[in-house]
Amino acid sequence: MRRLAIACATITATVSVLAATSPASANPYHLIRWQDTGFCQIWDQSVPTTPWPANFAVVSEELPTFDAAFSYKTGLLNNGTCSF
Repeated sequence: MRRLAIACATITATVSVLAATSPASANPYHLIRWQDTGFCQIWDQSVPTTPWPANFAVVSEELPTFDAAFSYKTGLLNNGTCSF
């Protein structure tokens, strides 16, 4: 039992050190608007695929955080560019 506890502690310490030393990845977001419905959606660029179906347009610049994308989407909803 003692060996298992030591092994778990070692693995936890190793993972913590690796997580602390790895560079932070920026996952930019875009706001896309579906052309047939006008519905806007936040799209995470770290997803390796493209939205489907392909009848969408990117309606925002690259946004650094989900919160920034959500605020941008709220503005487009308020001015009527996007629908619910």
